[in-house]
Amino acid sequence: MKRPGYIWLLATIVAFMYITTLVLVRAKNPEHIQRQAYERWQNGYLVAKNDQQAFVNTSNNKTRPIALSEAQGYGLQLIAKAGEKGWARQADFEKLLNYYLAHRDYVNGRQTYLMAWRQKYNKQGKWVTDHNSATDGDLYIAAALHRAAVVWPSRSAYYQKIERNIATDILRYEYNPTTQTLTVGDWVTKESKYYYLLRTSDVMPDVFDDLYETSHDIQWQIVKDNMLDRLVTLSSQHRTGLVPDFAWAGEKTTSAVKARTVASIHDGDYGANACRVPMMLAQSDDPRAQKVLNKMMRFFSDQYYITAGYSLEGRRLVKYQSNSFSAPIFYAVSCNRNKGYDNLFVSQKYIFSKPVTTKNYYDATLTTLAALEGMN
Repeated sequence: MKRPGYIWLLATIVAFMYITTLVLVRAKNPEHIQRQAYERWQNGYLVAKNDQQAFVNTSNNKTRPIALSEAQGYGLQLIAKAGEKGWARQADFEKLLNYYLAHRDYVNGRQTYLMAWRQKYNKQGKWVTDHNSATDGDLYIAAALHRAAVVWPSRSAYYQKIERNIATDILRYEYNPTTQTLTVGDWVTKESKYYYLLRTSDVMPDVFDDLYETSHDIQWQIVKDNMLDRLVTLSSQHRTGLVPDFAWAGEKTTSAVKARTVASIHDGDYGANACRVPMMLAQSDDPRAQKVLNKMMRFFSDQYYITAGYSLEGRRLVKYQSNSFSAPIFYAVSCNRNKGYDNLFVSQKYIFSKPVTTKNYYDATLTTLAALEGMN
């Protein structure tokens, strides 16, 4: 029996609506994951110190929180990125910024624009500051200010002024003029045994470019060149291309440190610091950064699954996976989809298979960063 024309028209409309709905759901899914990740991170880790200040809690105990400069920098970056999407307000950003400004470190009696690395409750229940800075935290805070100046242009002059002050104090107090590389903190003086210590995750070519753009200080290009050259040297020493958490950056040589040189048995391995290196290099167009990144990605691409730490020769240090190791890899391949690492893009998506954890600040933060940047 011949069907009336309007039946075919109705069927066509229904089919069109169905296909359109599928397309919209598919298109909206990354945004849903991003929004959900950000909101869980925000609810799980942001703590109001008072009406004007907030910090990122790095402990799993909400009654005994711990603030770190690294975490404050990450928090500022995440809120600036969420602000681009309309999910965060300028007031949210400024509360974290105010906390940083209230906890700046002192060197020889002078208050700097470097953040004191940790605040926590002591045994008497008093909120106290552990002094000395951590270079990675200061770089993250500067990077967040650079982005915020674009997201909220009405305050750009203010944000850029603070960014310039941070840039100046990093070169004044967290810099080795002999090697023209950054030290790991303002506590490292020429007399320190750690004067030539390099944290590989402090090699942030995009951040160095931003600081040069804002400060117009050519020293930032020199820092970028010297630190990238050190990273290339470390990458070339092993077929895997993996780099250690920490290295000795001497006047003429660069090599991984031995176990327990700084903090743990894995100081000379690809561990909890070095796992961020792919994220730090991901968006740089410098050929050296891409060379190091591509060699690492080739190694990871050949792995059946990626675990939470490796020796520089490629031996797994543990059997389990960790978001803090996988999220930077997902972030890196997401920024370089034309490099042929689609298997990594697919395999590392497992980090979004469950809601962002509220019991591990580091995993949650790197996963949220990967979501906001890597799923665009």
